[in-house]
Amino acid sequence: MRQATIGLRSPVSAPNLPILHGVDFSGADQGGLHKIRIATLESGGVRLARADRAQLLAAILDSSARAERHIWRIDAPVGLPLATLRAHGVREEWLASARWALESGSPRAWRSMMRSVSREEPRRRADIEARTPMAPMNLRIFKQTWTLICEVLIPLHDAGISIVPMAPTASNAMVCEGCPASVLLRRGWPARGYKGSGGPPREVRHTILQKLMSTGLRIPPRIVAEAEADEEGDALDALLLLTPPQATVIPREALVEGWVY
Repeated sequence: MRQATIGLRSPVSAPNLPILHGVDFSGADQGGLHKIRIATLESGGVRLARADRAQLLAAILDSSARAERHIWRIDAPVGLPLATLRAHGVREEWLASARWALESGSPRAWRSMMRSVSREEPRRRADIEARTPMAPMNLRIFKQTWTLICEVLIPLHDAGISIVPMAPTASNAMVCEGCPASVLLRRGWPARGYKGSGGPPREVRHTILQKLMSTGLRIPPRIVAEAEADEEGDALDALLLLTPPQATVIPREALVEGWVY
């Protein structure tokens, strides 16, 4: 067992606290097409930006060279289930599993390879504990899983960036997994019904944003308006990952599969 090292005492950043980035990730073709949303919490308040995967990678690398500490909390699986690795005879070590996925060449080739052995979609210990909506190889998120691991995390690991809890280093930039749905469930806030068009979903987005701001998170009015208007909920998902990551004791499996903070 290892004690997790992530945890913020206040949702309002201060000089002695790390700068926190909440990332709503995209596995879309052509690098994400600027569909990635990055919310940043620092002493001046909250910022919201768009990026593709190459820009996200560059931003994390750049943050590692700065004086401040940075936590990048990304909404996509950072690791694969042990059950999947065992089914394919992959060494039960995070980097080995990441490079195994990369060898397939693409998200679809990777999923096809897995389904040729088994159509089961096992969940990780982290998925069970955090009540995430889907397994890493589910049809709706397998592209996110593959592209985050292969196009972002492997290059970050090779550059010495800390990836928690599987490959921690002394880097000023630390990457971990987060899940907006898990945040909502943990806090007892509406976990469904906030994505979609029309009045009811927008009202749910408004309610969640009001609850977020009641915690002390200073969100500028223009960002509140943008998040309320975003029918896909991407901006709101990024903002939810600015809530303090949970300090927790992690199980041994998390050193291979990853953990949701």
